[in-house]
Amino acid sequence: MDVSSAGPTDRASGTASVVPPKSVRELVAQVKTHAVPDSRIGLQQLLVTTGAFAGLWLAMWWSLHVSYGITLALAIPAGGFLVRFFMIQHDCGHGSFFRSQRANDLVGRMISVLTLTPYTYWRRLHAEHHATSGNLDKRGVGDVTTLTVREYLALSRWQRFLYRLYRHPLVLFGIGPAYVFIIKHRLPLDLPLRKIKLWGSVFATNGAIAAVLVLLAVLIGPINLIKLQVPVTLVGSAIGVWLFFIQHQFDGVHWSRGEEWQPDHAALYGSSYYNLPKILQWLTANIGLHHIHHLCSRVPNYRLQECQDHVPELGRVKRVTMLESLRCTRLALWDEAEKQMIRFCDLKRMRRLGPRR
Repeated sequence: MDVSSAGPTDRASGTASVVPPKSVRELVAQVKTHAVPDSRIGLQQLLVTTGAFAGLWLAMWWSLHVSYGITLALAIPAGGFLVRFFMIQHDCGHGSFFRSQRANDLVGRMISVLTLTPYTYWRRLHAEHHATSGNLDKRGVGDVTTLTVREYLALSRWQRFLYRLYRHPLVLFGIGPAYVFIIKHRLPLDLPLRKIKLWGSVFATNGAIAAVLVLLAVLIGPINLIKLQVPVTLVGSAIGVWLFFIQHQFDGVHWSRGEEWQPDHAALYGSSYYNLPKILQWLTANIGLHHIHHLCSRVPNYRLQECQDHVPELGRVKRVTMLESLRCTRLALWDEAEKQMIRFCDLKRMRRLGPRR
């Protein structure tokens, strides 16, 4: 498949994503050469992240005696490092952070207590996400619920209201993340009862979380613990969901059905190249280079930029800047006729103009 002729159209510019003639298969082969874990680098990342998070958490504890405003301000970078922990857990789930799978699983399970995300359960769910990303026929596994125009119009008024409410930024990046990480991950009712191993992961994580919370409550007091950890968790979960949203919900994204869906093509054009400032790119462990991650999930986060630099075609797909990403919050429906994400107001305008040919 010729990558240069297969890119989706960018509604803003009206031009296709430009990548020089080279098959996606060849690109994947080049990307895979960077799927080489380095346990030394992984350990350095883990130690730096742990030290920074612990330092910020202790600074928040100290600030409780000075000003809770300072505490809340410190919760923002602490939440950022909680996201970085999640990215390390994410790499461990892909078996890409350390050379040893045992080390990956051990560290992933330990971090899951901080991120409130059961390691084995989430790893399985995320693997399904990678296997179905960009496939309109297999939505609903580990992704942000997205309806097509036809599906939305087939809903009742009440159902449309609920979908609009769900897609509102305050729900999507505020109430939603808190619900998912604090409540849903404690008892994932979408998990079949026959998945004994996955339920074991959920209950083991819940038990470990409870033990840590009790210990901290004894050491610093339950009220202080709530004042400290709740804002960090809310900030971290909101950032995490935001990143996950923008990785697959942007102007120019590619979705398809049936035989038209090709995993490598979906990875390259259905996952964003989120062009973040260097400090934020580092803090989020290069997850903005999401098109590369979906081409080969075995590339560790600390090699994604290296891969981008060595395979220049990867940098020529459509970039999503921070400013553009803010505008993406209004995208809510997939228009199968035009093969693009649209806003609710676009749908209203389309219906006013009448049926399209």
